[in-house]
Amino acid sequence: MTDGEVVQPRLFDADNHYYEARDAFTRHLPPRLAERTVTEVRIDGRVRHLIGGRLNHAVTNPTFDPVSKPGALYGYFRGNADGKDLRALLSDAEPIRPEYREPGARVKVMDAQQVEAAWLFPTLGVMYEEALKHDPEAVGITFRSFNRWLDEDWGLHHADRILAAPYISLADVHWAVAELEWALERGARLVCLRPVAPTCVGGTFSPGDPLFDPFWALANEAGITVAVHGGETGYSSHGYAGDGIEVFAPRLSPLKLLLDEVNIERPIMDYLAAMICDRVFERFPNLRMASIENGSGYLAGLFSRLRALDGKLPGHFSQDPVETFRAHVWISPFWEEHIEDVIDLIGADHVLFGSDWPHVEGLPQPVDYLDEVVTLDDGVRRRLMHDNALALSTLRPA
Repeated sequence: MTDGEVVQPRLFDADNHYYEARDAFTRHLPPRLAERTVTEVRIDGRVRHLIGGRLNHAVTNPTFDPVSKPGALYGYFRGNADGKDLRALLSDAEPIRPEYREPGARVKVMDAQQVEAAWLFPTLGVMYEEALKHDPEAVGITFRSFNRWLDEDWGLHHADRILAAPYISLADVHWAVAELEWALERGARLVCLRPVAPTCVGGTFSPGDPLFDPFWALANEAGITVAVHGGETGYSSHGYAGDGIEVFAPRLSPLKLLLDEVNIERPIMDYLAAMICDRVFERFPNLRMASIENGSGYLAGLFSRLRALDGKLPGHFSQDPVETFRAHVWISPFWEEHIEDVIDLIGADHVLFGSDWPHVEGLPQPVDYLDEVVTLDDGVRRRLMHDNALALSTLRPA
């Protein structure tokens, strides 16, 4: 290696996705329960999903065939300097690729992409709990079926290259504990939750409420990483614009789109603030949590407010709440964010690389992220592009 030459690290992508099979929610679902869960229907010649008996607007085509190309919105999220129309960017669709639905094909693509390993998350799976929250039992039925499909089609640790995250809901803590036990038995290295206050039979609760301690206790004991991935959270526009319509759909009002962009980090900020303020990490000191596809722009403001609370409420926190956050939370920022700012706030050991491939808002190729970290020294680059995710993928029993 010559002086000044940049060492290209191995890539461990902490934010990859599959596109669900047509029967992902129904293959292991008793038919008599279909009306309470997920049902495929055809409306005006198009396949749509009914969730709990109601038409769902999370996506326009739940078959994903055809589907927009990876990174189709790359220029848009770069600031859209060319002023291109959003719908035009999404209109360049192609037939579903094998690597979006089959692990053998995906590994071959990962080889070509120079990706050593990846965390694999749902596409529809992080969107559908919100529509079922009125029926916590149906949530459990739906995602038990979904997770069995995931294990069957992808496995939870395929060749130690593809680490798929089962979806866990806290709508019923007993169900969540049982599902986590099942995931651990099947070799899961991480599980996926959404950043939202869980809705249970008794109402809506903070994720840090002692009600959920049995789940956090098991995650703490097993040393598995809990990944909180962005998804449909039910956060509204508070009357400023219409809610409940399809993302990027023709009916989407400009104001709704703008407000969604401005407020995109509200759910994860509230979620992690609740975990800190409810002192979950103090009760469970071995718990590791990764924030995936939620952004990082809220960190500076949240840290400032947590420090202010620590001063106003002496004795509430057993230690500096910001240091607690830094010890227990890892952040995968949006790829377009300034990585140096994130490192300064949380430390290089707690930043994860995620490409969001093959989603339209992600990178065209995971390796493209190397352009974002070219100014970092080799050790820091290696940690955030590979080593940090690898460490979180290893169980660390208490």
